[in-house]
Amino acid sequence: MPDALMYQEDVYVVLEADQPEVFLTPAELLAKLQSLLQTTDPEELPRELQQIEALGDRARHLMETYCEFDCGAGHYLQWYVTRLEREGSA
Repeated sequence: MPDALMYQEDVYVVLEADQPEVFLTPAELLAKLQSLLQTTDPEELPRELQQIEALGDRARHLMETYCEFDCGAGHYLQWYVTRLEREGSA
């Protein structure tokens, strides 16, 4: 009998101002954060992120060490890792 952990996947619950919650894979969240960082003035980023040159590295660091990004003017993005189980697995 296969281990139930084989059927579990880590995904992120993503909350955004004025939007319903969505589930994103790590790759999808990383792409969303990269897009967000491209349109954000680097001077408005936390100093820790400003020190990271490459956009991809900056987005990965943001994804792995933060859980919220203030987009300004009442807009925000929050993400939390969660594990989904397939129906019928225990």
